[in-house]
Amino acid sequence: MAKEKGRKLIAQNKKARHDYQILDTYEAGLVLSGTEVKSLRQGRASLVDGFVQLDGHEAWLHNVHVPEYSQGTWTNHSARRKRKLLLHRVEIDKLESKSQETGHTIVPLALYFKDGRAKVEIALARGKKEYDKRQTLREKQDRREAERTISAIRRNQRA
Repeated sequence: MAKEKGRKLIAQNKKARHDYQILDTYEAGLVLSGTEVKSLRQGRASLVDGFVQLDGHEAWLHNVHVPEYSQGTWTNHSARRKRKLLLHRVEIDKLESKSQETGHTIVPLALYFKDGRAKVEIALARGKKEYDKRQTLREKQDRREAERTISAIRRNQRA
């Protein structure tokens, strides 16, 4: 069997970018059991309620839902177990110091395979207030309208 190359996205947490202001991102490996890997290869996972907790100089991924493998036997994993993240000591220390500041948290953004290995993209984030979310949406809509107007003008000039 040929070795996989590139990045294959499994799950993405789009709501995290809406609810949080992303300050810094990290790529971490995951410690998984065999049935978890097989379930992920089928493209089944959910990061919606996931968060990262730092405990004793180790990073743990909580509440990420990886459904049980359909052909698994008694060796099957539990769907929402906590999973250890593989990060460098420097990255863990940096995350630990930053996450202790008020309003900061660590959330998973994406789960993917990179060259055959399961990886998770985590982010140090600060929660947005309701008015920040509205302002972000307004800016996005304004940008879309400006692009539509520009493309309409260009279309008229060509005709």
